Amino acid sequence: MRRIHSFAVAAAALVAAFGAVPTASATAPAAPAPLAAAFNCTPGHFCIYSDWNGGGTRCEWSQGSKANTADDCSFIQRGQNVRSVWNGTGHRVQYYTGTNHNKHVGSTNAGSGGNLQGSYQIRSFKAQ
Repeated sequence: MRRIHSFAVAAAALVAAFGAVPTASATAPAAPAPLAAAFNCTPGHFCIYSDWNGGGTRCEWSQGSKANTADDCSFIQRGQNVRSVWNGTGHRVQYYTGTNHNKHVGSTNAGSGGNLQGSYQIRSFKAQ
């Protein structure tokens, strides 16, 4: 019984100690810039990049569907992989490693993006 009582006293002391610590919001540093600021993509467009974090060569499209990104994307034509994306459209965008919307590999919600695995090309896409 004494062991249980000691545990309860120790637990109460911890609660009291942590209760006295300022909350994270009171001491948190200023929030970083939104992720969108790291990606240079025209609003209303779907963008793919040859490097991480929106770096390298950018290809962008305003249309909701593209059957072959190599038609007008220089780094895809050179055989480089897509390392990051940004979806500035108002719709979720599905993307594929094959032309004509074959071999679905992923999708990105409207107004978001980020780094991909980086081991494949996006050869076609379409908005959902």
